[in-house]
Amino acid sequence: MTPSSVPSSRPGLLWLDRLARVVVAAILVQTLYFKFTGAPESIYIFTTVGQEPWGRYGSGVVEALASVLLFVPGTVAIGAALALGTMSGAIFFHLTRLGIEVQGDGGLLFSLAVVVWICSAALLWRHRRSLPVVGSRL
Repeated sequence: MTPSSVPSSRPGLLWLDRLARVVVAAILVQTLYFKFTGAPESIYIFTTVGQEPWGRYGSGVVEALASVLLFVPGTVAIGAALALGTMSGAIFFHLTRLGIEVQGDGGLLFSLAVVVWICSAALLWRHRRSLPVVGSRL
């Protein structure tokens, strides 16, 4: 989508839209190193939730794809939906198996997941009309 075709492309909203994309992508991309290099924290998390190593690699691929799609015109909603789904799983496991604080991180991973979830939900809502098949009905 071009900036003029983005819903409510008022300057303030357009700026917030771009900021939300950067925040989501920055958080997702910085975690890829830990997932793909087998950092002990990542292995601990995915072992605890019973998804090591396939869950670690799979979520890394989905997060990388989401990060790219957030910046490709016309695919923001798909990228936001992927990020929202991935973070919904992360938040679920924090609340059920991992706890808010993981290995003494002070709740940082949980907080980052919540930030990505909120920004992704806002982006998905804002770009919902560009979703294939269902978007035109929303």
